[in-house]
Amino acid sequence: MVGELRYREFRVPLGPGLHAYPDELIRQRLGHNGHPEYQIRWLVLRRGEDGDGGSSQVDCKAEHILLWMSSDEIYANCHKMLGEDGQVIWPSQETAGEAGALDKSVLEEMETDVKSLIERALRQLEECVGTIPPAPLLHTVHVLSAYASIEPLAGVFKDPRVLDLLMHMLSSPDYQIRWSAGRMIQALASHDAGTRTQILLSLSQQEAIEKHLDFDSRCALLALFAQATLSEYPMSFEGIQLPQVPGRLLFSLVKRYLHVTSLLDQLNDSAAEPGAQNSSAPEELSRERGRLELEFSMAMGTLISELVQAMRWDWASSRQGPLARSSCSIFQPQLADAGPGLPPTQAQSSLRRSRRFRPRSEFASGNTYALYVRDTLQPGMRVRMLDNYEEISAGDEGKFQQSNNGVPPVQVLWESTGRTYWVHWHMLEILGFEEDIEDMVEADEYRGAVGSGAQGVALPSWRWKPMAELHAVPYVLPEDEDTEESEHLTQAEWWELLFFIKKLDGPDHQEVLQILQENLDGERAARSESFSRWQVLDDEILAELAVPVELAQDLLLALPERLDDSALRDLLSCRVYRKYAPEALAGQPAYPSLLEAQPQPQESAAEEPRTQCPRSPLRHLVEGYGPAGKIVLDLEQALSSEGTQESEVKSLLLLLRQQPQPFLVLMQSLDTPAANRALHLAVLRILMRLVDFPEALLLPWHEAMDACMACLRSPDADREVLQELIFFLHRLASASRDYAVVLNQLGARDAVSKALEKHLGKLDLAQELRDMVFKCEKHAHLYRKLTTNILGGCIQMVLGQIEDHRRTHRPINIPFFDVFLRYLCQGSSVEVKEDKCWEKVEVSSNPHWASKLTDRNPKTYWESNGSTGSHSITVHMRQGVLIRQLTLLVAGEDSSYMPARVVVLGGDSASSLNTELNSVNVMPSARRVVLLENLNRFWPVIQIRIKRCQQGGIDTRIRGLEVLGPKPTFWPVFREQLCRHTRLFYMVRAQAWSQDIAEDRKRLLHLSSRLNGALRQEQNFADRFLPDDEAAQALGKTCWEALVSPLVQNITCPDEDGVSPLGWLLDQYLQSREAAHNPQSRAAAFSSRVRRLTHLLVHVEPCEVPAAAGAAPRPNGRNRSHDWGSLATPGLPSSIVKNLTRCWQAAVEEQVNSFLTSRWRDDDFVPRYCEQFNNLQKSSSELFGPRAAFLLALQNGCAGALLKLPFLKAAHVSEQFARHIDQRIQGSRIGGARGMEMLAHLQRCLETVLIFSGLEIATTFEHYYQHYMADRLLSLGCSWLEGAVLEQIGACFPHRLPQQMLRTLSTSEELQRQFHVYQLQRLDQELLKLEDTEKKIQEASGKEHAGAHEEEAEEAGAAAAAEVTEEEEEENEDLYYEGAMPEVSVLVLSPRCWPTASICHTLNPRTCLPSYLRGTLNRYSNFYNKSQSYPVLEQGPQRRLQWTWLGRAEVLFGDQTLHVSTVQMWLLLYLNNLKAVSVENLRALSGLPADTLNQAVGLLTSSRGPLDLHEQKDVPGGVLKIRDDSEEPRPRRGNVWLIPPQTYLKAEDEEGRNLEKRRNLLNCLIVRILKAHGDEGLHIGQLVYLVLEAWQKGPCPPRALVSGLGRGSACSSTDVLSCILHLLGKGTVRRRDDRPQVLSYAVPVTLMEPHTESLNPGSSGPNPPLTFHTLQIRSRGVPYASCTVTQSFSTFR
Repeated sequence: MVGELRYREFRVPLGPGLHAYPDELIRQRLGHNGHPEYQIRWLVLRRGEDGDGGSSQVDCKAEHILLWMSSDEIYANCHKMLGEDGQVIWPSQETAGEAGALDKSVLEEMETDVKSLIERALRQLEECVGTIPPAPLLHTVHVLSAYASIEPLAGVFKDPRVLDLLMHMLSSPDYQIRWSAGRMIQALASHDAGTRTQILLSLSQQEAIEKHLDFDSRCALLALFAQATLSEYPMSFEGIQLPQVPGRLLFSLVKRYLHVTSLLDQLNDSAAEPGAQNSSAPEELSRERGRLELEFSMAMGTLISELVQAMRWDWASSRQGPLARSSCSIFQPQLADAGPGLPPTQAQSSLRRSRRFRPRSEFASGNTYALYVRDTLQPGMRVRMLDNYEEISAGDEGKFQQSNNGVPPVQVLWESTGRTYWVHWHMLEILGFEEDIEDMVEADEYRGAVGSGAQGVALPSWRWKPMAELHAVPYVLPEDEDTEESEHLTQAEWWELLFFIKKLDGPDHQEVLQILQENLDGERAARSESFSRWQVLDDEILAELAVPVELAQDLLLALPERLDDSALRDLLSCRVYRKYAPEALAGQPAYPSLLEAQPQPQESAAEEPRTQCPRSPLRHLVEGYGPAGKIVLDLEQALSSEGTQESEVKSLLLLLRQQPQPFLVLMQSLDTPAANRALHLAVLRILMRLVDFPEALLLPWHEAMDACMACLRSPDADREVLQELIFFLHRLASASRDYAVVLNQLGARDAVSKALEKHLGKLDLAQELRDMVFKCEKHAHLYRKLTTNILGGCIQMVLGQIEDHRRTHRPINIPFFDVFLRYLCQGSSVEVKEDKCWEKVEVSSNPHWASKLTDRNPKTYWESNGSTGSHSITVHMRQGVLIRQLTLLVAGEDSSYMPARVVVLGGDSASSLNTELNSVNVMPSARRVVLLENLNRFWPVIQIRIKRCQQGGIDTRIRGLEVLGPKPTFWPVFREQLCRHTRLFYMVRAQAWSQDIAEDRKRLLHLSSRLNGALRQEQNFADRFLPDDEAAQALGKTCWEALVSPLVQNITCPDEDGVSPLGWLLDQYLQSREAAHNPQSRAAAFSSRVRRLTHLLVHVEPCEVPAAAGAAPRPNGRNRSHDWGSLATPGLPSSIVKNLTRCWQAAVEEQVNSFLTSRWRDDDFVPRYCEQFNNLQKSSSELFGPRAAFLLALQNGCAGALLKLPFLKAAHVSEQFARHIDQRIQGSRIGGARGMEMLAHLQRCLETVLIFSGLEIATTFEHYYQHYMADRLLSLGCSWLEGAVLEQIGACFPHRLPQQMLRTLSTSEELQRQFHVYQLQRLDQELLKLEDTEKKIQEASGKEHAGAHEEEAEEAGAAAAAEVTEEEEEENEDLYYEGAMPEVSVLVLSPRCWPTASICHTLNPRTCLPSYLRGTLNRYSNFYNKSQSYPVLEQGPQRRLQWTWLGRAEVLFGDQTLHVSTVQMWLLLYLNNLKAVSVENLRALSGLPADTLNQAVGLLTSSRGPLDLHEQKDVPGGVLKIRDDSEEPRPRRGNVWLIPPQTYLKAEDEEGRNLEKRRNLLNCLIVRILKAHGDEGLHIGQLVYLVLEAWQKGPCPPRALVSGLGRGSACSSTDVLSCILHLLGKGTVRRRDDRPQVLSYAVPVTLMEPHTESLNPGSSGPNPPLTFHTLQIRSRGVPYASCTVTQSFSTFR
């Protein structure tokens, strides 16, 4: 399920600790598709910290979400709102009706009384105008209020006279009457939200209501509105500094808001009861709905426009500039290689790019990009690093050297390090050869990017990806633009332009309509016949116009000069202007530059305050501003002249209301240095006189009130200026109490108190101003609440429009909708953390201790060294960062080192710190001293000066410095609300779709189009309305998690039959794959839908998890490191990838299991299995692409099917694979096309065999492969292919016996080389001895003392001859052989890895080999024994050689070269000296078995062989003779292969059954030992030891059973571990959760004596109670080694 069913209700998780559940059915309407829709209130639950949903849950009924739902969605999510027939049940209102029921006659009497009371109240109210209200009037109103609280009488109070009465009461000067009016309104509004809204709306829409309402009346209505909306859309903006909005503007916002909500209710109610309309109702309803939609869009645009101005977002945007979001998928993460955070060196290198090769941003998957780089990169190409990896940083460039199969696989010569370093494929960007690289600084494209404010290289758009690729984003297929539509504005664009046309009044409006009429005469000629020229373009026609782009550009040229300043700002910031404005206006600034250019004149005025100049300070201020500045000068002249020119002042005030920038400049000049005293006094005099004009109160005083407060708080303010400022503020607050409320919100009370304290109370009217501001505390709280409620309500309406856009798929036609979202999302892409606010911190002394200020350790401190008052801390701020809070940390225990007075200065540089920002006196008990808060100006340099220390101390100690960054923005609040609504909408929809699929699996085929439409809609919405990537990514992530993740969870969840809907779909896809090759078949269409669905589900690839901070291990391995983490492909979200891969694995397992069940006995089983595996690989690539997770699932599925095979079947399968590989390796020796075909088959088979890795079947496969490999190596010799095969499938051999076999061959070759040197040394020694002997004999015979000396010589010769032992005679018996000596190679085979014990027999060289061969073997034995006697090798047991009949030889027979075995060689050599020999004599002489000898004789006597077998009656077995060439002519040249062919084993023979018995015995031992240890279990190492000990010593298993296993009785730790893995997979053994290395017995299993299973279908053998999958097989150990002899003879007779 998507959510959680608790208390028989469906709860949707909205976030950490948040849930929502359906609470109440609000209303019904007819949806866009003609089906009914229901508005449901969803309540939000907050879960307690324990999170168990018990008593810790708290119902927050104030928090709710209104959601329109279809019938299917209610059926799937809102169970309690359905009746027994499945229809939606409306809430019962019987109880309420009974409680408020009145008798009809009584009700009529009360209605009559109410009407008479209303007339009396109106008459009494007219009589008491200007006097104190009489008691009867108050009593009448009191009685009316009591009647108003009775709900059945609410209809009577809808009389228009009631509104007149309330208007008169609210506009009455008497407070009691106004208070009574408020009581009556509250009584009427107490019934329901609809009545309350209607009353407020009716009152607010009265003509010129503002003129009739004074401050108290307006506050009464505002308080009522605040109370009415308090619980509707609760939203907290805590921490966000909201602007000060005066009551007049707040009331206007309330009116706009109520109007919008009223129109929205009418829209929802317009289709509430479609059945009640007559036959013409649909057409009328459509026209009425179109009118309401247009009116609602215009009203919503007006509300957004006024709200943006009230929040002062328009001025903030003029400083920040427009935001632009790069075009990219919102569901895929941003790549980390294009960020602006690169160091300068890296940023400089990134200005180079390739002209030919594609960047990583064009690929949706990291795997796809890695494959592209691997296939494209060539040695010598230049590359760039995209990610940080060990010693190589992102942006480093280098030259590609080589690649291999290692980890990492790519070697690059890096320029940054000057040496090579290995990295991964996906980390590289190909630049190409030098001719392929261009410098982006010189490219026009890059210059355009820099000109538009881009901070880095603009990556290609994601829409440019070729759609032929698998992982092109599926929901953003480029649609062909309609030429006609591209030439006209969309409806949203036209309505936005129409909004400004409706803003025009009188002649301007007519002129614009005339432009429209002139351009549309041709299109509207038919409709213009019977109407006048201006009656044609009514609202209905205007809403449906198709406006060409050229006409829109003409209108955009005509509008700016006809709009007032406020509307012009809106026009310049709207989307239609930015998109279609002519080039003449495109570069025009969005706002007049009056405020932006202000600092320069102010600076000049500050620098030359005392220069003698005929110009006034005010003229100096506005110099260079053109006509806008002239308005200020004219206003000054009109106000300062004798007899103020009232008419001229009013005309100037009208201009300032239309263009208020000059007025704001005038007020902002107060926020200048105190040295501008003359300017301040001149401005204050002008402002004082302006307040006397009622029209001046309509100016935006609140927007520049901050400047007044800055002047009031300035420590250097002149007393005269301060007095004039207080006079002005008092007069302004007296003229309009709204501005007293604004002053209260700005903290004027405290500022005035400090000014009084500073000037000893000698400021006139300061006390009165402070009291006036203090009395507005309640109103300030009301204004803040109203601002919050209005903003929250607008946000909720915006979210509601987004929901309607999702549900109806209709465009959002509200003007400024994107503008409002842009302001709500501001701060999402630009956020400075607290520790990133400043660039550096400098101190006046002891700079080596400066780091103590920012180490966040209160126990450390910076201590100064200098004279009193000379200590300072200078903070250099980052560009554009406004300080939210600057705090010093001090400690009272520092005593005289603790600061007592601190002054904060600001400036543009360290040399211009001349502006005092604040001064603070530090109390001795203080810990944190706040120096600055909420600055509204950026100061590049802030200096903190410690002027005085406690107790007259000289040096100071500062414990810490905290600088908080920018103020909080609306983005976190809006993100939370946007994500909540998005999550609820899509999780409800996901549940409905899941319910639909659960009822009918075939509907899963439509899920692709459903998801595609939803994702495409969200993508288009983000591209159209969201300003930056962070906001878009937040929306995309929420949508994906709320819609796709639950759907994947549901469609991959198995049903009661154990099959999930997606699993069924994948199974159908695999079965129909062959039929889908016909593009016109139904199977092709079905497969296409399945592929589109899987592509959509897996196309999102989130960012990799960042490495833990501080984890920087030293490189090792290839780079001195095997970075396995870098190999991990950034996968899908864990829930999605886990469910999808599990489903794919189950489908694969089902397919492979079906194939194994039906085909395992076929002769061509292995080729068919390889073909099946290849088809599954292709299907995986078609469905999911080259993703490692799904390839692994494919392998696991195949492995799961293999694990289900019984033991003997699994052994048969493994033997077939080993046999197939052996046949392909031998066939590849043929060469040519046939050999290449064999190699191709071998490669496909090896890819399939890789699945055996890690499975128990690998042990059986290794057993058979070892036997066949031994036969190949001994009969055919070693080749490069053997090593290549082992390198690819080496993981499939758990004992690594084949690898050890190849290693022994290498060792034998080394021994052979050493033996060759040994023979040469022996020959040299023998020759040296002969020379010495001859020399002694010659010396003895040359002496004259013949007798004695001859005797001595004979004795010496006899002694020398005696030195030759019998062994040396055997070694040297072929030393003087006169013929050509054969080349003999000896292979020393270890019985630990070579399977020689069961197939070889002992060879006696003394009796079976000629002398010239025996000597070589004897010398080799002597050499090997001496090599074993070295001290290095004495640590192990003494090894000895045992000669065997294994091996091969090459024998020359005339012109032929016979390739024979050692047995055949001996037989042929034996016939060298004999004409004939009987087979029986050969058997007796060699001691070989009859079958071995007969196999050798059979090949020698074949048609290709050199011998003939003559059968004789008296000679058993016959007589062998050399074949006579004259009897049977035959070719005498070439090679003849007579080596016996490979002998293949059978899994069902006695040896296989013995192996099965051994595995069953081991499982019995493991279970019995674990059962004996109970729940505590055993460590896996201890368990292996106990099993091996029991196997060797008993009592279990019985020794008779062990001895009955024969050669399979050997057991090792690897065999035990294999059986443990099997039992873990079966569930018989389990791991401890807290200690995985501890195993315990899990479930009871009946263990019987081991037996075998017959592979013959007709046999009736017993079936084992435990079906063990595979078996560990070890080669039998024998106490001797073996060798083989390869001989080459020169003659043969």
